[in-house]
Amino acid sequence: MIPNIFLLMRPNQWSKNIFVFLPMFFGRHLTDLSCWWPNICAFLAFCFASSGIYCLNDIYDAESDSHHPKKCRRPLACGSVSRKQAYYTMIVCWILSFGLIFTGYQEISMKIGVASIVALYILLNIAYCLRLKLYSVIDVFIIALGFVLRVISGGISSHVELSHWIVLMTFLLTLFIAIAKRRDDVVVYENSGVMLRDSIGYYNISFINMALCIVASVTMICYIMYTVSDEVISRIGNNYLYTTSIFVLAGLVRYLQLTIVEEKSGSPSRILIQDHFILGCILAWSLTFTCLLYL
Repeated sequence: MIPNIFLLMRPNQWSKNIFVFLPMFFGRHLTDLSCWWPNICAFLAFCFASSGIYCLNDIYDAESDSHHPKKCRRPLACGSVSRKQAYYTMIVCWILSFGLIFTGYQEISMKIGVASIVALYILLNIAYCLRLKLYSVIDVFIIALGFVLRVISGGISSHVELSHWIVLMTFLLTLFIAIAKRRDDVVVYENSGVMLRDSIGYYNISFINMALCIVASVTMICYIMYTVSDEVISRIGNNYLYTTSIFVLAGLVRYLQLTIVEEKSGSPSRILIQDHFILGCILAWSLTFTCLLYL
């Protein structure tokens, strides 16, 4: 039973919470050891908070998941975990999340700030699970907003004032990935007639492809504007940030290829970890940006 409950929590999705560390990275605090523990606490708090949301989501989606070619193997969908066990797991996850915040932070302002952000994240996603996911476009915007909240909690944990650039880039990039993932549901619907989400009826392949291209273009333009911004160049003291644009562009184009040509957008986490081209782009961008930022 315990392995199935652990699967219900979807630990493979915890990598999404790495966004918490972005303010520490861009704020040049990676070498500040005092910043690591608060950010780790925020990371773990979001891991448990998101796991609780996954439990709630699976409770309400168990019926539709049972008809999905891949999601049918989820613990609730296949019947290896009961709804009662899922509710208990959800509550325990949220208790652990806030417990970490109130025991892991020393500063009261940090405790209140991060707890408020995590609470807002949970409430937003409860609304998403219960109602808002029924509305097309709104559903993917809420997913992207969840990542912005992760970044905000990282800013609080690192004492870093967030720039409009990091907020915009986080929202746009995760919106792009969310739309790509929604495309997978549309493909299943058009091929099998099985509607995995009520909002899928308001999407089609042409619309999704157009939305992907628009968001990818805006994301790329926003990133280039960031790298050549006088404000950023002055703060970082380096005018070669624009060289990292090639890795971002290559990664976006490859993701579009995987989504539109190979139709493998159902699991963003798996793509980011298993696709060697995208993984190479991420590593090359990380190494180049780190050198420009810290050396």
